[in-house]
Amino acid sequence: MKYSYILHAFVETPWAILPHKLAILEEIVARHVAGEKLDAEEVQARIHGARRPKDRQVKAEAASGARSVAILPLFGTIFPRANMMTDVSGATSAERFGAQFAELVGDAEIGAIVLDVDSPGGQVNGIEELSRQIYAARGQKPIVAVANHTMASAAYWIGTAADEVVITPSGKVGSIGVFAVHKDMSKALEEDGIKVSLISQGKYKVEGNPYEPLAEEARAAIQVRVSEAYDAFIQSVARNRGVAPDDVRNGFGEGRVVGARQAVELGMADRVGTLEETVNRLFDPQAAAGTTVPRRSAAASNPVNLPEAAPSSEPRLTEEEEREAQTLRERVNTILGKEKSNA
Repeated sequence: MKYSYILHAFVETPWAILPHKLAILEEIVARHVAGEKLDAEEVQARIHGARRPKDRQVKAEAASGARSVAILPLFGTIFPRANMMTDVSGATSAERFGAQFAELVGDAEIGAIVLDVDSPGGQVNGIEELSRQIYAARGQKPIVAVANHTMASAAYWIGTAADEVVITPSGKVGSIGVFAVHKDMSKALEEDGIKVSLISQGKYKVEGNPYEPLAEEARAAIQVRVSEAYDAFIQSVARNRGVAPDDVRNGFGEGRVVGARQAVELGMADRVGTLEETVNRLFDPQAAAGTTVPRRSAAASNPVNLPEAAPSSEPRLTEEEEREAQTLRERVNTILGKEKSNA
């Protein structure tokens, strides 16, 4: 593979992503730089294998008044801003996602927000800002993140900021870690008869360049950047889940993804359930005036299973209201079922 400054810049930034997914992205960027243009369908198939669903809301009229649940998808690789990859691959721009989330929080007609997450993670830049934004919105309306079916690395960093994390029975969450890639192209350039001379000023200006073997001092500098991003990741998840940083560092998979049962046992997720079940639960007319989602405080310990919401003191629903609630649930399942068939 010939050296490319674009490719070098792409991989050298710190990533919070499943490693094999970055390798796929690197291949796609390399082919793009070489002049081979892949169509959107092929890129999607290589990166994710699923189409990004449209942003949608499930609305209905309940006995207790109007209520709607907004479903905001967090799909594919996450980049700080919209770019070529987000346009053709169905990836997510953190900046654009944050703007969409803010609109939903400010919309008085929306009673709850569900983050529909299926992502291997992405670049570190912009992730903590988005996680803080979601965390700061707690208490305004219920916010639930559903690992449907992968919430890894940067996606987990974001998803844990919700009031509650739900994981599908076959889902996986975690991959808490950060890494960067440095490519030493010096030998390949030498074999091609190319000698590169760097003329610079500033002690560290050309540190870590790809034309020379990586010096130990340069490696240490890259490690500092990775460690800083990792520490921010740990602190953010600890804040979001209401646990100590050491609990995250030593007990939340240690860089691995875990399945549904283990995720709940470790406190990485709150319950096992599907997207449909989550929306139906939030659509309960009894929850229209408040939230049924358990909330965590920063000083909380690490509960494995959060308690269910306290029983409502409101009068029991009448038979007519119960029938209406069932109608709402069936309507939700119909809407989500149609979207699945179109995906």
